[in-house]
Amino acid sequence: MGLKIYNTLSGSKDEFSPLKKGEVRMYVCGVTVYDQCHVGHARALFTFDMVFRFLKSLGYNVIFVRNFTDLDDKIIQRARAEGTNAEAIAEKYIQEFYRDSAALGLLPPTHEPRATEHIPEIIALIRQLEEKGLAYRVDGDLFFPVDRLPGYGRLAHRKLEELEAGARVEVDERKRHPMDFALWKASKEGEPSWESPWGRGRPGWHIECSAMSTKYLGQPFDIHGAGMDLIFPHHENEIAQSEGAYGRPLARYWIHNGFVNLNHVKMSKSLGNILTINGVLERYEATALRHYFLTSHYRSPIDFSYQGLEEAEKAMERVYETLDRLDRFLPGARLSEPEPALLDEFRQEMYDDFNTPKALALIFEESRSLNRLLDERRTQGLEPRRAALRTMGEILGLFQERPETFFEKKKERWVRRQGLSAAAIEELIRARNRARQDKRWQEADRIRSELKDKGILLEDTPTGTVWKVRP
Repeated sequence: MGLKIYNTLSGSKDEFSPLKKGEVRMYVCGVTVYDQCHVGHARALFTFDMVFRFLKSLGYNVIFVRNFTDLDDKIIQRARAEGTNAEAIAEKYIQEFYRDSAALGLLPPTHEPRATEHIPEIIALIRQLEEKGLAYRVDGDLFFPVDRLPGYGRLAHRKLEELEAGARVEVDERKRHPMDFALWKASKEGEPSWESPWGRGRPGWHIECSAMSTKYLGQPFDIHGAGMDLIFPHHENEIAQSEGAYGRPLARYWIHNGFVNLNHVKMSKSLGNILTINGVLERYEATALRHYFLTSHYRSPIDFSYQGLEEAEKAMERVYETLDRLDRFLPGARLSEPEPALLDEFRQEMYDDFNTPKALALIFEESRSLNRLLDERRTQGLEPRRAALRTMGEILGLFQERPETFFEKKKERWVRRQGLSAAAIEELIRARNRARQDKRWQEADRIRSELKDKGILLEDTPTGTVWKVRP
C-alpha cells in the first residue's frame, strides 16, 4: 500500500505520486505576524511538521516552504496603536514565532520567505495577469475578475453564485463583481508602499503566496497546505491568480487541518478566545501538546481542554518511563536496526492519510509489550524493538529529549504549577530533617503531608532525602 492523501481539491483520498521521483515540493501558508501565536496555530504547525517528517522518513528530499505575511491591515493597525511602524511589529512577532517553533520542537523549513522581500516577484505576477486581461484598475487599485476564470470555486466545491451568497465580503462599489479581490492596493498616508507600474502601493494578501510558492517550488508543485479556514477565499484566490497567469495547476494535493475550538467555538484572535503557545508551554511540555493533537486525525476538529492535555502528558510520561527502563536495562547497548515488522505496521497506518491516532496506538501498544518483557527480565529481541519504538516516535516528532531530561522538566513544571520553587522544597526538607533530629515527629509528619498535598513525594534513602512529583 502506498501513501494516500485526502485531497481537498478532489474531495477524496488520492494515491500520492510526486511530480519528480524522490522529491516532494510543499508549500504551507504561515502566520500573519501581528500578535503572538495561539494553539490553533500550533495544530497547523504540528500537522505539517508531521507530514514533513514522515515524507523525509520515506526517503524523499522534501523542499518545504512556509511563509511569513509581514504586511497586512492588522499589522498596520497594531503599529498605529503602539506608535511604531509595521516593520517593527512584524519583526517583533517573527522573533516570537521563532521562539515558539523552537519550543515546539519543529523542524525548520527549507525556506521561510517574507512577503515584503518579494515585491518584484509580486509585481511581475500582477503584470502577467494584467496582460492576460485578468486584472483591472480602479483608482490605483487592481482587482482580479473572478468571473473571467472558469472553475472558480472548485477547491471549496462551490459555484460562484453559492460563494457570493454565503460569503462575508467587504462592500466596494468599485468592483465589477462582489467576489473580485485586490491584487494591488494604492498607497495611503502612513502605510508602507512600493513603486509599481500602477503607482505607489502594496500587494493584496492572496498574491504574495502565489508569487513566493512559484519562485521557490515552480508551478505546479506537489503539496499545498494550511488550516481549513484558508480554503476560501485565500487558497481559492491563489489558484485563480496562479492558474490565470500560467495556464497550469498550482498544486496537485491540497491538505487542510481541522479547527481548534474552545468551548465549541473556533479559536480566533478576532473573537478573543485564544490560548497562546507560550502560555500553554509555561504549564505543559511541548511533547504533551504534540501528542494531544496527534491523538485526533489532523482533519478532525478538536475542542481544546486542559483535561485532555493533562491526559496527553500522563500518556507521554508512561512511554518515557518505558524508554528509561529500557535504557537502564540495556546500558551502553548499541542501537540496532529497528524491528522491520513494527515499522512496516506503523507506516501502513500513516499511509492512510497520515492516520496518527492509529500510529500512536501502535506506539503505546508496543510500550506496554516492552514493559511486560522487562518485568520478566527477557532480553531477547529487546534492542531492535527499542529502536523501532524510538523511530516511530521520532517520525511523529516525539521523544526529542532523553528520559532523564523529560522527568527533570516534569518536576520543574509541577513545582511551578504549585506556586513553589525547588529552593522552597529543599528548605522544607531541611526543616523536616531538623524536626526529625529533634524528635519532633508530629512536625516532621506535618511537613511531609504538606508537600504530599502539593504532589511532592519524599523518599528517605541512606544518602539523604530525595523528592519527586506525583505520577
